[in-house]
Amino acid sequence: MSELINIETIVTDKSKKIPYGKLDQASFKPAVLSLIAKVKETVDQITSNPEKPTWKNSVDPLDDAEENLAYVWSVISHLNGVADTPELRAIVNELLPPVAEVFTWLGQNEKLYARYKEIKASKEFEDFTGSHKRIFDIQIEDFVLSGAELEEEYKKKLAAINEEAAQLSQKFSENLLDCTNEYSLYLPKDTTRLSGIPESTLALFAQQAKADGKEGYKITLHMPNYLPIQQFADDRSLREELYHAYSVRASEFSPAGKDNQPIIQRLLELRASEAKILGYNNYAEVSLVPKMAESPKQVADFLRELASKAKPSAEKDMVELIKFAQDELGIKDPKAWDYTYASEKLREKKYSYSSEEVKQYFTEPTVLQGLFGLVGKLFSITIKEEPAPVWNKDVKYFVMRDAEGKKIAAFYADLYAREGKRGGAWMDDQLSRRAINGHIQTPVAYLTCNFSAPTDGKPSLLTLNDVETMFHEFGHGLQHMLTSQTDLAVSGIGLVEWDAVEMPSQFMENFVWDWNVMQTLTSHVDTGEKMPKELFDKLVKAKNFQAGMANVRQIEFALFDILLHSDYDPKKETVRGLLDKVRKEVAVVFPPEYNRFANSFSHIFAGGYAAGYYSYKWAEVLSADAFSLFQEKGIFDKETGHKWLKEVLSRGGSRPAKESFIAFRGREPKVDALLASYGLLGAKE
Repeated sequence: MSELINIETIVTDKSKKIPYGKLDQASFKPAVLSLIAKVKETVDQITSNPEKPTWKNSVDPLDDAEENLAYVWSVISHLNGVADTPELRAIVNELLPPVAEVFTWLGQNEKLYARYKEIKASKEFEDFTGSHKRIFDIQIEDFVLSGAELEEEYKKKLAAINEEAAQLSQKFSENLLDCTNEYSLYLPKDTTRLSGIPESTLALFAQQAKADGKEGYKITLHMPNYLPIQQFADDRSLREELYHAYSVRASEFSPAGKDNQPIIQRLLELRASEAKILGYNNYAEVSLVPKMAESPKQVADFLRELASKAKPSAEKDMVELIKFAQDELGIKDPKAWDYTYASEKLREKKYSYSSEEVKQYFTEPTVLQGLFGLVGKLFSITIKEEPAPVWNKDVKYFVMRDAEGKKIAAFYADLYAREGKRGGAWMDDQLSRRAINGHIQTPVAYLTCNFSAPTDGKPSLLTLNDVETMFHEFGHGLQHMLTSQTDLAVSGIGLVEWDAVEMPSQFMENFVWDWNVMQTLTSHVDTGEKMPKELFDKLVKAKNFQAGMANVRQIEFALFDILLHSDYDPKKETVRGLLDKVRKEVAVVFPPEYNRFANSFSHIFAGGYAAGYYSYKWAEVLSADAFSLFQEKGIFDKETGHKWLKEVLSRGGSRPAKESFIAFRGREPKVDALLASYGLLGAKE
């Protein structure tokens, strides 16, 4: 067995690929503690330096120390998200308090704060670049939000809040993952309960059972299992059984210690306390300080305006769905576990295709090849797979090169669902582009999804929604990897307003709906044939099928989030009570009483989107309007592609996102393109 490697050594040369299989987990804790100590030591050296503070003697050394800590911590955190084990979980939980503490300590350091203010007040500051000025403005704002101007008593309270909140968010994720992993339903090979389930999904169920040394089928709550049951299972009781198990995860119905409700209550208390200490009325106001939106009211008004456009359409969708379920499917009283099934059947009837038929054309290798070909045409880059150490055999490593063949970025693609891996899809950064020691550091990203794994020697088959998810996450990756910034703070998605960070990702989803692009994404799993134009035309006709329902669902989540963090009083109502109130206002689907949606709402309780879930809709306005220029100029128009690269992707957080949008589009954003894309333009209450 080869010798294990101390994780701290990876900071000595970040250009080297990380030897994932050889990392010594016993070194994780001492390495992080050592790097935390070095951050503090660096700050002490900076603040005790008798020389006049400058960018070079203050910002650069702190960037170096912070990046080393962030680099190692990102690797550990990533492994915790995609390869969770009891041992690694214990290490992460032990390290969360000191990691939270050092970043709080940095934000509250009066001497460091004074040094930054001195630099900003100097004559030299007038000659700083626009991005350097923006970095300082936001950093000083961050000092204030971290409590640098507070009295010592309140600094300590804020530090304690940050530490406890970090631990609670981690526990929220762990409970949800555990409750997802702990459920399994085994069915015998001769079962009749799986009538309607596609062969590709049955093969997955059989493969999972075989991995456990059992005959028949194993069904879990991971999305590649859960969604096909809801979508295709003719057995209504099976749909209900899975729906119930999925919707009560991490609740009072779960094993002892796995209920997320007490965590939610405590997180809300901590966030309210933080706002009060900082002098704000509520946590939403704190959250919005660095965002584009100006106030919780503006966000709520924006969401309600969208709801007024979408709800009439959603109500029509719902009436049609219920009537179809009753008249055509014989379901007299359709429930939440019937809606997805009935929707699939209704779409098949209206547009003469099934989701399973479409899925046969989206083989994962072909989708990736088509995606890489598209961005190659738009941005004059090439992407090729290369060998690299990985944390799981299914993970792939890709290198991105410019037109001259120079390596400009790299990323890992971890695409399949498995036990021990957090659900959902996300992009995260391993390393950011920056100028350091006379050279440019190459950015590295993680692209993570939870698609169905290959079965029976066939490639992974993706749904249309999976393909859009792939494009979405790659849009985030492009902003990280194609940045031209050389300052760590504004490189990639750094300092991009949180409610604009979804713009490049949602922008990419639009390309899936172009016929020329679609041809590059499809290759039938059995015949290798491209998707026929006839089938594509059906997809386009069905694109806005139940768009009203989909829109109000997202609005429901976003409005619940912003009101929860701005207008919620635990003395007057419960979290579920508020959610019910929001549903009455904007929703058309009302789940059963036992549904515990909030207990699995990781975005706002464990994912950084607290009082920010509206970002998806806010940024969707920007992305739809931006894409409309490609529709005007041509999907593969290189000039437009390079303008998007130059004015948006490459800019990172070096200027406000709205300025980047205007530089690209030539005007302020308009909501019309978004409403038109959903067929809601001109819709009225």
